[in-house]
Amino acid sequence: MSDENMTASLIFYRNTQFRIMILAEVTYVPIGSGTSASRYINAALEEFKKYGIKFYPNSMGTVLEAKTLDELFEAVKRGERAILSMDIKRVETYIKIDDRIDVENTAERKIRALKY
Repeated sequence: MSDENMTASLIFYRNTQFRIMILAEVTYVPIGSGTSASRYINAALEEFKKYGIKFYPNSMGTVLEAKTLDELFEAVKRGERAILSMDIKRVETYIKIDDRIDVENTAERKIRALKY
């Protein structure tokens, strides 16, 4: 299948079959902030809230649900900028992306599938 046909197939599939979401876990590591990062992470979470993206904070990062990669990266960028607008000069940002097109891909669905 050509790249063009593959792209058309993905667009068709994404728009018709499921309410598809891209899941990502983002972790911000403020450098030079001491041992507690919660106030910096809270600033990023506030930006996610303002932007209107669905998010699930956890002890090691934050899971985001986005409709497109553009939406995802815009949210990550806003969170990073919020942290950098504070009293630090450097932040490391780690992103893990799960872009699945064969099922409804939400954080809640993935958690419901667990047996614990």
